[in-house]
Amino acid sequence: MNHAIDLGARNIGSPFLWAGFLVAVVVVLAVDLKISARDQSSTFKEAVWWSVFWIVLSVGFGFFVWFRYGGEQGLEYFAGYLLEKSLSVDNLFVFVLLFRSFAIPPRHQHRVLFWGVLGAILLRGTLILAGVALVHRFHWVIAVFGAILVYTAWKILFHKDEQDAEPADNAVVRWVARKLPMTSTIEGHHFFVRQGSSLQATPLLLALIAAETTDLVFALDSIPAVFAVTDDPFLVFSSNICAVLGLRALYFVVRGALTRLRYLKPGLAAILIFVGLKMLLYKWAELPTGTSLLIIAAILAIALVFSWLKPAPVDEQG
Repeated sequence: MNHAIDLGARNIGSPFLWAGFLVAVVVVLAVDLKISARDQSSTFKEAVWWSVFWIVLSVGFGFFVWFRYGGEQGLEYFAGYLLEKSLSVDNLFVFVLLFRSFAIPPRHQHRVLFWGVLGAILLRGTLILAGVALVHRFHWVIAVFGAILVYTAWKILFHKDEQDAEPADNAVVRWVARKLPMTSTIEGHHFFVRQGSSLQATPLLLALIAAETTDLVFALDSIPAVFAVTDDPFLVFSSNICAVLGLRALYFVVRGALTRLRYLKPGLAAILIFVGLKMLLYKWAELPTGTSLLIIAAILAIALVFSWLKPAPVDEQG
């Protein structure tokens, strides 16, 4: 039976593997922090190379899982990684809107993105542990997750205005803006600055808070999706984290092309419908992990090819 459904399947996450993965994440985040601390705009070429680096690193880890723990576990990791990577691209649309809303100049966007990704990792780690515990204790939660994903896909397809709402206009951001003394302008790369005797927050902090609160919404949608391909705690966690790690560099690669990808959101909705239905019908339909991986990859490829062949009109690209 598919490991995503068979809760008795062997989990691969030994304490040594967890510790090694977490140490590696801390190391690469430290490297990323040093890069983002340069406080200058990334060139397109640099962003491409860093995106390639993160993808190669994630794929290499997937092959390690494959050869060390078996082909089925490797397929589960790759399916989870591709699924979460494709869904996390939706975050990039939000970053574009955020930086536009708060008028964040390119030279400071690295800092917001880095701390946003770090916060996303901590948040997703907590949600994943809670989700795994729920799935293992209450198996019927799989169907609930599936219904959430189908509903999310329906919102993407038929509630465009709601999806495109300004991410800066949320209750948490408004509350922080009311409660904290704020500067009216961005003060370099600082989230807080001292003016006279008072410590004041800057618009950069509001942009970070908006990014984190928005990612919470995306996490609640995307994390349940990975349970369609695996319920192994380590594979769920590692595929999610690897998908998120490269977002900062990927943003600077694709930010100019995002508005041209007119069929990406429908493609993501189709992926959510597929995994949602698979979870809803888990008692009656069994689909091998490799087949799920191929279907997810095919949907994403079709969306990207159609977007390239027929990009959005100039007036829709903003």
